[in-house]
Amino acid sequence: MDGTQASFDTLLVVRPVDAAGVDLVKYYEGLHLVPYLCPSRVWTIGYGHTRTVRAGMKITPEEADRFLDEDLRLTGRAVMRLVTVPLNDNQYAALVSFAFNVGIANFERSTLLRLLNRGWYEQVPAQLTRWNRAGGEILGGLARRRAAEGQLWNRPVGDGTVGI
Repeated sequence: MDGTQASFDTLLVVRPVDAAGVDLVKYYEGLHLVPYLCPSRVWTIGYGHTRTVRAGMKITPEEADRFLDEDLRLTGRAVMRLVTVPLNDNQYAALVSFAFNVGIANFERSTLLRLLNRGWYEQVPAQLTRWNRAGGEILGGLARRRAAEGQLWNRPVGDGTVGI
């Protein structure tokens, strides 16, 4: 197999987000079957899906789950590409939730990512808490989400805890 094929195959393999991570995203995004403007003024539907939203569209809960699965796979692929240190399942899920919410470009430019890639794992929860604003305003929901992501980041894998 040549290097091009190996690189292409690597892009297709995406680490799944565990149940705790999916539950966290679903809880904080909420389910919306019709489009709405999020606090950042972006049209959104389902569980935080923004890529294919059109005015007047309606979706089913099953479609919302499919959108979320696709969105988490895309975000997970970016997290895998950008993070250069090993992550356990909870750390990976916390970062995918975070990057999904703030956007891959913001994650890529973040101090959080820079510190993590230096191996400073202990800095991640504090860095998460810095991302609690939309439109310049501190939002309680974002502060709670960042705290939940930090708790998931610190949770030992296999402790039997599922969900948020």
